Amino acid sequence: MNADGGCPALELRGLSKSFGGLAAVRGVTLTVMPGQRKAIIGPNGAGKTTLFNLITGILPASSGQVMLFGQDVTKWPSHRRTALGMARTFQVTSLFPRLTVLDNVLLAIEGLRPTKFVMWRFLSSYRDVYEKAHGLLERARFLDRKDTEVRYLSHGEQRQLEIVVGLASDPKILLLDEPAAGLSSGESSEMIQFLAQLDRSLAILLIEHDMDVVFDVAEHISVLHFGQVLEAGPAEQIRRSEKVQQIYLGTG
Repeated sequence: MNADGGCPALELRGLSKSFGGLAAVRGVTLTVMPGQRKAIIGPNGAGKTTLFNLITGILPASSGQVMLFGQDVTKWPSHRRTALGMARTFQVTSLFPRLTVLDNVLLAIEGLRPTKFVMWRFLSSYRDVYEKAHGLLERARFLDRKDTEVRYLSHGEQRQLEIVVGLASDPKILLLDEPAAGLSSGESSEMIQFLAQLDRSLAILLIEHDMDVVFDVAEHISVLHFGQVLEAGPAEQIRRSEKVQQIYLGTG
């Protein structure tokens, strides 16, 4: 339990990962409460993606714990963490470009179900799946593009659609791996607006290089440097931090 009596959506306790003699993540401790918006920033090679891979179960931790809604999931595989309420987007687009927006969301929803596809049933007979897909697209203000093939969307729209696909599992915490990567400044502004209108009960933890996105979306920021948390605090504190400015200016 947290000091305020609530159970954290995610809690990292001294999480570490070594590859041979190299410590990629060193003793990271972090708490994300339900509905909180947090960011992890740091220069390239700071260990951000490795940390996400530990949180989501892609990599095993060398030491420390990952707690999800009060349960120790440190040794759980990714799909069990998803079932408990965690979802993640990746840096690299994982959409089907020649399928429509709607089809991509339908596949994401259907892929989570124990039955998967029964080939002799028309997809249109999966009424509840269709209704859920429409609901997700409507809430994300994407319904007008439901019949568009993904390859015809702008890069920014594709990144937003990936988040909609991530929401298919009804997560309570969403991990965003550089959602603004490769976006123009205009597209980054659209991403900020898109993230702002997501359900406020959803906890978000994001890795991001675009500082405009970080400061507009996150209330609290942890700065990772050589695998450990150098500084953590409210966004305004991190914005003013001399230590953080030195790291970013010092690494060009």
